[in-house]
Amino acid sequence: MKIGFFTDTYFPQVSGVSTSIRTLKLELEKRGHEVYIFTTTDPNVRELEPRIIRMPSIPFISFKERRLIVRGMLYAYYVAKDLELDIIHTHTEFGLGLLGKQVAKQLDIPCVHTYHTMYEDYLHYIANGRLIRPIHVKQFSKLYTASLSGIICPSKRVVDKLEEYDIDIPKFIIPTGIDVSKFKAVSSEKKQEIRDKYNIDNEHIFLLSVSRISYEKNIQTILDGLPEVIEKVPQVKLLIVGDGPYKKDLEKQVAKLEIEDYVIFSGEIPNEEISPIYQAADVFVSASDSETQGLTYTEAMAAKTKVVAKGNDYLNALFDDLSLGVTYKENDDFSDSLITYLKEEHPVNESLIKRKLYEISSEAFGESVESFYEESKKHYQLFEKDRGENLLEGPDSVEGFKNE
Repeated sequence: MKIGFFTDTYFPQVSGVSTSIRTLKLELEKRGHEVYIFTTTDPNVRELEPRIIRMPSIPFISFKERRLIVRGMLYAYYVAKDLELDIIHTHTEFGLGLLGKQVAKQLDIPCVHTYHTMYEDYLHYIANGRLIRPIHVKQFSKLYTASLSGIICPSKRVVDKLEEYDIDIPKFIIPTGIDVSKFKAVSSEKKQEIRDKYNIDNEHIFLLSVSRISYEKNIQTILDGLPEVIEKVPQVKLLIVGDGPYKKDLEKQVAKLEIEDYVIFSGEIPNEEISPIYQAADVFVSASDSETQGLTYTEAMAAKTKVVAKGNDYLNALFDDLSLGVTYKENDDFSDSLITYLKEEHPVNESLIKRKLYEISSEAFGESVESFYEESKKHYQLFEKDRGENLLEGPDSVEGFKNE
């Protein structure tokens, strides 16, 4: 099968979406498919990657780390046509997602989509939330998904939201998998090296946070709860890995709470170097409200690092045994949940870990998406022809692209 991914976000832009796309590309290629990624140009690209088609783009106004295409639509159509793609898989609802839908229409092939982002969690980035409201997200999501042949939802939370939006396209829950082989056990010397680098002594309980540092990741809740944790468990130290627009605010919060001796900001760490850091940590902590799934949780599990995280349907099912970690319900529950968990013994359950690791593996991910494509192609063949012209308004022929 020849598959075209259309995405506004791809490496060297670091995000969960970029990671998910690359992981899926590699797994589908292992299964004998050809995957082509249509994406934006990026000034930080240092090396060419096979089967990546980049189109001219500019930074997004309110989110300069992300980019939007400005031209190249006709070029994308001809490339896709020459490649004889069998299916198009969009990973954004904006520039390249809209283009991917239009190309699929012109080529008369199925178009499927992964709903990666819960946009209601990010409205504050646009005019501080005063311009776009949740009702607008619903309207746009419903419009974008019209006539798709299937939607991948990384968790039940996404399914519930799309059903709340009255979107009746077939939905499949397929969590993004990770390359478990990257989390093979590292030596005790390597773990010690990491602890030494960040001045985390052996008697310290090493807490770890890994994410983009933005408001919706809710790291501020962890910091708010840390003084209470320190009072009961004074040997804790928290390493915050990542960078982002909210970092200075968090640094000010740390100073205000007078917990500078307990919190370390490492900055961003390349994905290929993150596994040993997970393994050196004692507990991975998170209070994020914005995850559709959250790769950091599965990475922590693959590293056999216990997790204390704010729960949702996906995480509650993932961490359903105390040997793996625990979830809590409200922000105010963080400190009590962490204190209680740290004071209890929870031996690793090897058989449970083995089963869970397959469930979160990239192999299982690739297998599930391959099956999803087959089902979506059947749906397209059976129903799409009878539904008429229900795609987003756009050019009705290739000639329409020439007005880009």
